[in-house]
Amino acid sequence: MTLGMRHETWRRFAAPLLAIALLVYAGGLTAREPAGIPEIAIAKLPQEARETLRLIQQGGPFPYSQDGVTFGNRERLLPKHNHGYYHEYTVKTPGVRSRGARRIIAGRQGEYYYTDDHYVSFKRIRE
Repeated sequence: MTLGMRHETWRRFAAPLLAIALLVYAGGLTAREPAGIPEIAIAKLPQEARETLRLIQQGGPFPYSQDGVTFGNRERLLPKHNHGYYHEYTVKTPGVRSRGARRIIAGRQGEYYYTDDHYVSFKRIRE
């Protein structure tokens, strides 16, 4: 086999493999969106959630000391990211003395998720 033939063989097989590797690598840089996360428009959120979202976007102040802590995504319902990517914020629940079950989860790239059942399900907030 001549050098030219080896080069041609390499090029024929390497190009598709390189393309696949790049797609896999690029996929690792972006979030893998779990299938089936519904969306909710900001206007459809409860008033308390809209207020929490406004506080998040302006950087506080927040009413609960736990607001802004890292959300670990242990349920694996949100797109996979490194630890520390998500932060959680309490959405007040009228008539509830504790923090209640409602939260907004904020991602580092500006995406927001709402849960009203303490992480059992999420809706991506659509702006």
